Amino acid sequence: MDKTLRKELECFAARIRLEALKEFMTLGFGHIGGSMSVVELLAVLYGHVMRIDPENPRWRQRDFLVCSKGHAGPAVYAALALKGYFPLEELKTLNANGTNLPSHCDMNKTVGIDMTTGSLGQGTSTAMGIATGNRLDGLDSYTYLIVGDGELNEGQCWESFMYAAHQKLDHLICFVDDNKKQLDGWTCDINDPHSFVQKFAAFGFHAQEVDGASVGAIYEAIKCARQVQDRPSVIVLDTIKGQGLKFVEETMANHSIKLGPAEMEAAAACVSALENKIAEMKGEGHGASV
Repeated sequence: MDKTLRKELECFAARIRLEALKEFMTLGFGHIGGSMSVVELLAVLYGHVMRIDPENPRWRQRDFLVCSKGHAGPAVYAALALKGYFPLEELKTLNANGTNLPSHCDMNKTVGIDMTTGSLGQGTSTAMGIATGNRLDGLDSYTYLIVGDGELNEGQCWESFMYAAHQKLDHLICFVDDNKKQLDGWTCDINDPHSFVQKFAAFGFHAQEVDGASVGAIYEAIKCARQVQDRPSVIVLDTIKGQGLKFVEETMANHSIKLGPAEMEAAAACVSALENKIAEMKGEGHGASV
């Protein structure tokens, strides 16, 4: 990845993190931890990799994204708004009465969402259906699937992965947000997954593991995965729950957080820091294209 593109995607990631944080501050609570740990991935996908058209969200030849960990929807919404799918102002309606932005992804409400998710595990199966349908229709579209490490406690996921490998769905790329935590605590304490890379490789996937906070590493891994033929790919993202927001990273129970006065003060400091970071990046001439 050249330096200019890397800086643009880093700027885009900062903007996604900023807008998502503002969503949670308006609402006063939400799934902050798992939203923040996929920000760099979303910046790479929406900022450069995915074939999309915000002017024609249902374009048949587009690439598809299934965020199976649907509680990360607020981060996806921020990316969509920044790409022009709907106005940024709409982000302030997150989970409010009558909103088009529910706390979990809903394709019938939100422009740009390709699949309704939230019941953990089920997004894996629907992603297989999308990838299969696109292949049957003769399309070269990619299906990108985001799952959580805790979500992979679900047996349905592994049934889906067996199907993907058997059907040789080489236009399916799965991302595991390995942020080490789930709703009730550390993933390794609840149901130790051991090595995701080894497990997926045993299931017939092309498997890689990268730094999930590095847009460059994520981009290069996707580039590699897109060269793979006759089998699906997985990219395990080594992340931190609450990534990029120190006060969230340092909160043990950070799956969903209520923002009291202390948390609001910490969040406001993060907003200022992110705004300064973005202004500095733009001052260097980066970030304008996303």
